[in-house]
Amino acid sequence: MSLDLKELLVTDIPTQNGGFPADHTVAVLGGTGPQGRGLARRFAQAGLKIVIGSRSAERAEAAAAELAEATGGSVTGADNLAAAKAGDVALVAVPWDGHGELLTSLAAALAGKVVVDCVNPLGFDKQGAYALPVEEGSAAQQAAAILADSTVVGAFHNVSAVLLDDPEVESVDTDVLVLGDDRAATDLVQALASTIPGVRGVYGGRLRNAHQVEALTANLISINRRHKAHAGVRITDI
Repeated sequence: MSLDLKELLVTDIPTQNGGFPADHTVAVLGGTGPQGRGLARRFAQAGLKIVIGSRSAERAEAAAAELAEATGGSVTGADNLAAAKAGDVALVAVPWDGHGELLTSLAAALAGKVVVDCVNPLGFDKQGAYALPVEEGSAAQQAAAILADSTVVGAFHNVSAVLLDDPEVESVDTDVLVLGDDRAATDLVQALASTIPGVRGVYGGRLRNAHQVEALTANLISINRRHKAHAGVRITDI
């Protein structure tokens, strides 16, 4: 379905504790991977309606059934195309090497929707993680180039998948930098981030600034390996 962003933000729509409209479905494409699964868990716990997408509908349905039982939330599973069609807002949480191909195949299904790109283009070698060059500038900018009829926002790049998917962790202590060129869309995604206990969505600039936010994940991975931690980011003085 295609939605007017202003309709998502009007005050007479019931909202969750972070201000995100409670009656809209969030599609998590790549929702059987660590990041996607963790985000799906947290959004389901917040009372949002979730559809998990995967290349395999069977794998998505199995993951959805497990999360629904664990959270008591509304979680269903489907292949990525069906999930993209079902969602009012879609999160992209797939491996970088399949990012462009997947979005190209889903462009029609995602037209008119807010698409939240969470992908970090990273490489790994003996020295650790490092940022990969992207022709368009960043994964989020690549998504925007492919999804010309969608509104692309970058977010959730620096949140620990381990913490998100750990049912023993009640509060995830981090800010989520939200990047985009449409104010209504970035406000909506900030509200979505804030449905997770301990998380605050913070506007981080235009989509052209997404590269350094995606690349920062490599630094966090290095911090986590050194300190055996799950470090996040906090923005001070706001």
